[in-house]
Amino acid sequence: MLRVVLERERYKVLVTASGADGAIEAVEKRPDVIILELDLPDGDGLAVLGALREWSEAPVLILSGRAGVADKVRALDAGANDYMVKPFAPAELVARLRVLQRCEPPTSDGPLLVTGALKIDMATRVATVNGTALELTPTEEAVLHVLARHAGKRVPPRRFIRVIWGTDAADKNHDLQVHIARLRRKLEEHGGKHLIRGEGNMGYCLSLGVEEPADALRAPATAPGVVPP
Repeated sequence: MLRVVLERERYKVLVTASGADGAIEAVEKRPDVIILELDLPDGDGLAVLGALREWSEAPVLILSGRAGVADKVRALDAGANDYMVKPFAPAELVARLRVLQRCEPPTSDGPLLVTGALKIDMATRVATVNGTALELTPTEEAVLHVLARHAGKRVPPRRFIRVIWGTDAADKNHDLQVHIARLRRKLEEHGGKHLIRGEGNMGYCLSLGVEEPADALRAPATAPGVVPP
């Protein structure tokens, strides 16, 4: 029904049946606005929302049968831009989407200078090294933005996998390593050496240019400064 309503308004509509599939589509297709249900077959929509907010500022409209004030507050506090309760009037939904798309791009993060060489604008999604814009795939861009939001801290592989692929599947570790390797290579091509530290099962860290002890990235997962899973 949503597809019919929105396509009449000339939206291009992408539909997924689970949170995991939705997370992948969001990374690969970069929708202008996202409509999210809270009760998903593979988990809670708030978890999907939290994963999206690790790397994306796309407007999110929650469309749910949960009518309680507490549910609305939790969703809005978690990063949703609007909340509608089912059943709903299609005309109102379309109007709310128009409002969300009229909003100014987010500027709260501003241009984030990570090191003297690397600059990432979290609002425009442009990353430059020594003034040269990086040409990144959608997944590489998402990986870099997760690293940037936790710059200076080690991010465990399982967190990348949950945020980007919407799953805890261990078989995504190899995919993550491939994307990290390609991202490192692109950074180094423009003089951004040693920006991504760590490897394998211990996690990855975007360097802030401060030298750390050689064993810093071999610390246990409960060490100070480590991003929790």
